[in-house]
Amino acid sequence: MSLSDLFGGDPFVPAQQVRIEPIQQRSTARLSGLLDAAATVVDEVGFDRITTAMVAERAGASIGTVYRYYPDRVAVLQALRERAVLRFRHRVSEQLKISAAKNWWDTVDVAITAFVDLYRSEPGFRIMHFSDREGASSVEDPESGFFARRVAAMLVEEFGLAGGDELILRLEVAVEMGDSILSRAFRIDPQGDERFIVECRVVTHDYLAGYYGPNVR
Repeated sequence: MSLSDLFGGDPFVPAQQVRIEPIQQRSTARLSGLLDAAATVVDEVGFDRITTAMVAERAGASIGTVYRYYPDRVAVLQALRERAVLRFRHRVSEQLKISAAKNWWDTVDVAITAFVDLYRSEPGFRIMHFSDREGASSVEDPESGFFARRVAAMLVEEFGLAGGDELILRLEVAVEMGDSILSRAFRIDPQGDERFIVECRVVTHDYLAGYYGPNVR
């Protein structure tokens, strides 16, 4: 299985909230600039308080420019989250190419390391925890299941783990636990509370090791 197979596919259609699909390079750059601005504002005020006016001001654009691409603040945040997800997948893919994973834990740990690194370096990465509280919060997050299925396929092929729904479920549980702990780690400190980062690895490893055998952390 290639890494492009592992992280290809589409649990959602990227930028599905964009009103007008930009086709010119200038429009694409403007769209990227709006998301960069949104990422900065998210870090400053959080995604609960962000407004389209804040995004426009930070981007040096008119409010009409924002509405040309996004119908409301929720659409901006969803597009920003989609970009963060794609960058996370790319980071994991790149790290797996050079890590020479020797066991299932090495593979899982690469994903944790990528998540931590992006929290520290990617503006607005906390958007990964955004959900539309006005109607979509009860909908299953497609990214968690997507990631679990692709990692499961790799662990089966590379390390001989027993595949099937149980492996996927356990990886989804591991993702949810790790995600919650890392969210707490970065709640205040932009570099992350190392105690929680360490515990994320311990909890994730020990949960999965209960089913698939221990590996040295």
